[in-house]
Amino acid sequence: MLWRQLRRPLTVIWDGSRVHDRAKAVQAFLRTHRRIVTEKLPAYAPDLNPDEGVWGRTKYAWLCNFAPIDTNHLRERLANQLNELRHRPDLLAAFVKHTKLPIEP
Repeated sequence: MLWRQLRRPLTVIWDGSRVHDRAKAVQAFLRTHRRIVTEKLPAYAPDLNPDEGVWGRTKYAWLCNFAPIDTNHLRERLANQLNELRHRPDLLAAFVKHTKLPIEP
């Protein structure tokens, strides 16, 4: 896991979904891993959320003319596209940069 490899605190930025900070498993994990700091985005702030770049690129660039034969076909194609994105640090960095969040390296 990434947090094990870092020699300093890790900040996790997440949206306001209740599953993040109210889930008992998440709370227990964070209590025992104090080096992981969490920050919430405002309730509705797609312009601050790097995930929006991921989904926008996926929907409007890679899947825009894709006509799946069923939901399994769509799921497979989506998984493949997201897996390829894992190997594009330039794009991932651009999604974060686009948010203009004051993030220090």
